[in-house]
Parts: sequence; structure tokens; C-alpha cells
Amino acid sequence: MKNKLRLIFITFLPFVSLAQTGGVHAFQNLNSQYNARTMALGGDAITIYDNDQNLGLNNPAILNYQMHGRFGFNQSIMASGVNTGALTYARKMNKTMGMVHFRYASYGKMDRTDIDGTNLGTFTPGDFILGVSGQRSFNERMSVGATLNLLYSQLDAYTAFGTSLDIAGLYRDSARNINVVGVIKNLGVQWKGYTNVKNPLPLEVQLGISHKLRHAPFRISLVAQHLQKWNISYVDPNAKPRVDPLTGDTIQVKNAGFLENLARHAKIQLEVLIGKKLQIRTAFDYQRRKELAITGRGGLAGFSFGAGMAFKRFSIDYGWYIYSAAGSQHGLTLNFLLSKK
Repeated sequence: MKNKLRLIFITFLPFVSLAQTGGVHAFQNLNSQYNARTMALGGDAITIYDNDQNLGLNNPAILNYQMHGRFGFNQSIMASGVNTGALTYARKMNKTMGMVHFRYASYGKMDRTDIDGTNLGTFTPGDFILGVSGQRSFNERMSVGATLNLLYSQLDAYTAFGTSLDIAGLYRDSARNINVVGVIKNLGVQWKGYTNVKNPLPLEVQLGISHKLRHAPFRISLVAQHLQKWNISYVDPNAKPRVDPLTGDTIQVKNAGFLENLARHAKIQLEVLIGKKLQIRTAFDYQRRKELAITGRGGLAGFSFGAGMAFKRFSIDYGWYIYSAAGSQHGLTLNFLLSKK
């Protein structure tokens, strides 16, 4: 039973951030959640500009000199021993801000069997990403960034390799506390597949804007996701019109309209900044709720929550990323200032 649950999560984990927009792409673990603050903000925390270098995993253009010398340890836990993690370290180099990072998804030990079910031992499948990011500012308001990743996946005797590139831009109006960003994620190629078939990477285009209210402790962000494709809803291709047994009317298969599709592209994020040390966070992703909520038991599907505390040389963050009533992801991040020079 435990191995069956792990198999479910191996399939489930890479697709949760894309929901029904996935299914034909390689290395969808690129879109998994690795950072507690990002989890609390519903994924894709691309608009925030402060000293948290872990957010550079989402948008390299927000890397800045406040992050110099900071090291991050990120760990999250799902059901049945499935977990993800990340290590990050940022450092300034002349006029460029850089960061190195390592991410992984581990699915625990699983039984290896032959076609007759004979136990042949165990194996540990996993996905790994090794990357480097860089940021360059044109002036106080505009900057660009890029991330290059080396991708490796191992499922028993089967392996896959690839490379991916993220490019991003940031416009920052500090006087009005407004950030505007654009990100193109997962450009790249799968050099070697598990079989002879090579699949494309999960390309995604995002835009975002955030505003910190001047006289209230709120930072509100709106992220537009999956802009490379307008209709990201899912309709069962085998669904057929049905007849209402009471009225005799024919009920057609419903397709998503304009407003439905518009809502699916939007993600709302909120941070409550209580003084300089405490932050409370929440977010709502309509697409995640529509695609992953259990019928009749919607619950908190699509919502995310978390909090963080910052001190002089240390900070801690917690995130709770809810998929559906069937499962969620808990994340913890520890951030350390190793050096100021």
C-alpha cells in the first residue's frame, strides 16, 4: 500500500502546478514547489523584491544586492515519504548578482519486481536540478535576469537528461511600491528521454504586478499564469450530451467561457507585513481549485497559507500548499546570512 501511494505521488507531484495543462511534457518537476514562502503564496512568487534569495528560483530578475551572502535551506514533505528540497546561495560579483542552487524531488524506496511480481530488491527514484542564476540592473528601476538549469531524472534503470533556461525582466517603482515583472520559464530541450521518445519542456509565460499599500501593512500581488495558451480548462473528450430525466431537455457538454478562462489564468497573493519581523501570507489559485478539488468536497483546494519571521542574520518561513482534500504540501525554509562582504 505504501508503494502504491508513492507511485501516485510520483505521477501527481510534477503536474500539480500545471494541473490539466500538463501531460505531454518532460521534467515537469521544474514547476514543483521547493520554497516555503512560494508555497504560502500559491506558487510562482515572481513579483516580490526584498532580501529573500530563494524567490530567485521563480524570477531571476528580482535578485539584488540585499541577498549577498545569504544561504537558504528548503525542505517540504508530502504523503508517504515523498519530499522536495532546495539549497540556494547568492553573491554579488561586480555589477552582477548571482545565485547557485540545487533542487531535488525524492520519492522514497520502492520495491522492484519482475512481470510475475517477484521481488528483486528496492530502488529510489528521484528528480534533480542544478542551476545558476544571474541578474543585471540597467538603472534603479529596470533589471533583467536569467537562470540556466541542468536536469536529471532517474526512475530505476531509466534516466533522462535536459537543460532549461528562464529569462525575466523587472520594472520597479520604489516611490509607489509597485513592481511589474515578466517571466518566460522552461525554455530548453530534453537531450535524452527515458525511452527513445523526447518530449518538450513545460514552457510557460507569466506576468505579474505587486503593490505595497503606503498606509497599510499589505502587499498584494496578481500573477497571470500560462499565458502561452488561452484555454487551459479540461473537458473530457469522451463526454457526451445527456438528457435531464425530469424535463427531458438535452444538457450539452459545457466548455469554459471567456470569464472562466480569464479566472483560471489569475493567481492572487497577499502578504501582511507586521512590523519588520513577522509576515502572514495567503493566496488563491482558481485553476488549481478547478482541476484538483474533489467533486463535492472542494474544501480549501486552491488556497495556500503561511508565515515567516525575520531576524538580523536568520529567518524562518513556513508554507502550506493545498491541492485538495486528498493531500497538501508543507514546507519549511531556513535562511542564513553567512557573510556581508
